[in-house]
Parts: sequence; C-alpha cells; structure tokens
Amino acid sequence: MYLQSQKEVSDALAQVGYLPSTEIATTVFLATKLAKPILVEGPAGTGKTELAKALSRAFSLELIRLQCYEGLDESRALYEWDYRKQLLALQAGADQEVQSIFSQEFLLERPLLAALRGEAEKILLIDEVDRLEVETEALLLEVLAEFQVTVPELGTVVATSKPIVVLTSNGMRELSEALKRRALYLYLDYPSQARELDIVRTAIPEIEEELAERLVAIVARLRSLDLKKSPSIAETLDWGRSLMALSVDSLDDDVLTATLPILLKHRADIERALKELSPRAS
Repeated sequence: MYLQSQKEVSDALAQVGYLPSTEIATTVFLATKLAKPILVEGPAGTGKTELAKALSRAFSLELIRLQCYEGLDESRALYEWDYRKQLLALQAGADQEVQSIFSQEFLLERPLLAALRGEAEKILLIDEVDRLEVETEALLLEVLAEFQVTVPELGTVVATSKPIVVLTSNGMRELSEALKRRALYLYLDYPSQARELDIVRTAIPEIEEELAERLVAIVARLRSLDLKKSPSIAETLDWGRSLMALSVDSLDDDVLTATLPILLKHRADIERALKELSPRAS
C-alpha cells in the first residue's frame, strides 16, 4: 500500500469512523513505509483491535485475524494437512498412483500462511498476542522478520505482497524482546474526554450535545474508580446508542439504574458506580 503522508492515513481512517491521534497516524504511515508490524498495547477496550478493522475498511484490504489463546499451536496458526483427504487419496492409490499427499491440494491454510499467500495486500491482525506462551511466540518470528514461513514438505513460502501486521496486547505478560524488536510500538490508553466526545459525535450523530457531554463525563468518572473492568470505548458507544433507542434526554437516577449494565458487567462495579454517580446525576 502506497501512502504519501500521515494525513492520508488520518483522513482515510476518519472516513470510516475511526478518529486517529497523530501518534496512530504516524505509526501506521511508518509501518507501511518500513514494512514493519505494529505492536499495539494498552488496556482492554481502547480500540486496539478496531484499529486493524478500520485499516481494512479504510483501504479496502482483506482482514485476516489470528485470535491468540493459551495452547495455540502451529496447526492453528500456520497450516495443517487435510488428513481425511490424504487418507482418501491413499485409499484411492490402491487403484491409481498418488504422487504425493503432501502437496498444495492437501494443505489447509491458517491465518499466518493465508496472510502471506496471494497477490493482494492484506491486513494481518494477531490479536491478544500476550495470551500465547513464551515458546509459542517463536511461531511468529519468522513471519515478522522475513514475511515468510517454512512448510517442510513444500519449502519456504515468501510473501508476494507483504501484509500490514497489527499485533495487540492487553499487557497480561511481558512480550519477548525478540518480538518487540521486529515491531513499531504504539500504546493506546483510554481517550481524553474531549477525544471521546468527538468519537461519540462521529459514531452517534443524532445525539444531543448536552447528553453526549454528560455521557462522556460519567464514563470518565467510572474509569477513575477502582473497578474490575472499566468501560471500553465500544461500551460507551453502546450506551449512547441505547439511550437514543430509549429516547432518553437526561441521565437521572432511574436511567442510570436501568442502563449502567450496558457499560459495566460486574455487579460490584454497578453497585459502586450507582453509589458514586446517583448523588451527582441530574
């Protein structure tokens, strides 16, 4: 993908509803120029995964997602062989010669391999990479260093068109230095009230200004509390859309009691929030 400036990145993302900071636009621009992955860290719900999705929409690129989890292995990340099809081919070989059961015909692509193959450029999202065991990170290093993977039976697959790689981490564990060296680093925290207000206005254009300001102020207040799970940007937008669906024009105690579960998903968090907010609700 050829980009001329950070502004081109910023404008393209804004057109699909993602309002990037200067830091985000700069990092994405440099990632395309230097052919480097982007490692995006920060609390859950700050727009890390959404950045990859927005890039896919903004530049009309296929999004390939590898969702990481404990126990993820090579067969789920890179490739595996279609054993059922191989068995059928071997059985058929009693009557006809089977040249090889380890050929393209029997290969099942998984996200990392799929992102490297084909002529079209893609977005490769490696989501929640911090959930992997340390040893499993080695699966990613060849891809991130050389944009290639080795299939022993077929040889080395080199990317015809290098994907734009976005790795996300919620900071559950420290990632290896080898992985970090291969990526540009971007930290996404919860937005300021002013920026989140812009996000709400963009995503919910029909919302009244006073309600939007009140909503964003309450979310900021909740994030300052010691909660089990602070509300994400997506949950802020869900709350705003829910208030629109309910034709709400002010946030009084009754509305807060009825709708806070849209923002908070733990009973103790809801009870604490109501205690903190109800005296201040208008």
